[in-house]
Amino acid sequence: MSHPEKPAPKAVYVKSYGCQMNVYDSQRMADVMGAEGYREVATPEEADLILLNTCHIRERAAEKVYSELGRMRIIKEEARVAGRKVMVGVAGCVAQAEGEEIVRRAKVVDLVVGPQSYHRLPDLVARAGVRPGVVDTEFPVEDKFKALPAASEARTRSRGLTAFVTVQEGCDKFCTFCVVPYTRGAEVSRPVSEVLAEVEKLAAAGVREVTLLGQNVNAYHGAGEDGSEWTLARLLRRLAEVPGVARLRYTTSHPREMTDDLVEAHGDLAALMPYLHLPVQSGSSAVLKRMNRKHTRDDYFRLVDRIRRARPDIALSSDFIVGFPGETDADFEDTLDLVRQVGFAAAYSFAYSARPGTPGADMDGHIEEPLKTQRLHALQALITAQQHAFQESLVGRTVDVLFEKIGRKPGQVVGRSPYLSPVQVIGPSSMIGSIVPVRITGAKTNSLDGVLAADDHMRAVHAAE
Repeated sequence: MSHPEKPAPKAVYVKSYGCQMNVYDSQRMADVMGAEGYREVATPEEADLILLNTCHIRERAAEKVYSELGRMRIIKEEARVAGRKVMVGVAGCVAQAEGEEIVRRAKVVDLVVGPQSYHRLPDLVARAGVRPGVVDTEFPVEDKFKALPAASEARTRSRGLTAFVTVQEGCDKFCTFCVVPYTRGAEVSRPVSEVLAEVEKLAAAGVREVTLLGQNVNAYHGAGEDGSEWTLARLLRRLAEVPGVARLRYTTSHPREMTDDLVEAHGDLAALMPYLHLPVQSGSSAVLKRMNRKHTRDDYFRLVDRIRRARPDIALSSDFIVGFPGETDADFEDTLDLVRQVGFAAAYSFAYSARPGTPGADMDGHIEEPLKTQRLHALQALITAQQHAFQESLVGRTVDVLFEKIGRKPGQVVGRSPYLSPVQVIGPSSMIGSIVPVRITGAKTNSLDGVLAADDHMRAVHAAE
């Protein structure tokens, strides 16, 4: 007697744009749908549910989403012709900002969900299956993190040895160029117990390195295990005690929130990596004031000095916006001067683009595009030179490398240095998951070559003999 075949489990494809928080959110969306029986797939053509997790930081972000939705419309139609139903959802910050406009402009979209509501995905998918055009961009009263299902151990293991964990969301700073307060809401912090439970589960699944995420992660003020409000520094000290967690990082920081205890943690915690992303945005105090950053260039210099006194081997990266309304040639020269004085291992730099609804968009003194482009190229040339110099400074040094995967060449394994640089060596695949000393022998723009320090030592012994 033949039995009817069970239907194959449905598949979900999540495409993530923008920041690390979106990567984390995309993973959690996949976890949410995984708990509903969906398997995650690598291409939209394989999926029954396509989710575009969008970012709204850059200009024309919404238009790029609509362009991508044009491709999804073709995929959805081809599936329909083949007798298969595909649903398309837009999530993230463009979803939050555009809302109903997305389903009005793009009929291919079945549901729209903001970054604070993705724990409701199963219900939204069910509703959209009956009547497409569901929109949820509210800021719900319930804590989405408490409502999210835990990822399975198999799913966690499949994501590798490093993991992101969101500990803080939203922003109260209201920089005049930024949409985050409007798309992510006010600053909120997860309780210590929730963060600790998530990190412990990750460590149990083999994760060795955890990066804590937040729009202003160093503004963290979560409820502690003892009932008091914990700072990010105190949270880091607690997480450093979790067995299996060998490395900790955090991003993105605001200079105003680099408290004394957090600076001290960089000097005290071996697990806290000596690489800090500390956005300054401009080297001009006048521009910083118009940006509502609430710090000056001299404040930034003093902060860098404090951090480097606590951790002399620390490397810094940053963010820069050039061509903000009213930026003069002298203001831009102040930015170049700050870069020269501080010295960065890396930096992200952008020409200012007005975001609708932000105060910067309505300011006087907008800069012509050719001048913004000219300034951006000059800044990027300086930053690239500093990045090369930093990479070269590591040649000859021995650094600890967390090996993560097999390399492209035979016998090659690849890991990351404490400074996030990929490091390639010839060695056994059994090193994957281990932290091993490596002597750096060569530097490229974005990666390093090295030899295992143990092999290097043995060669030296044989040469002496």
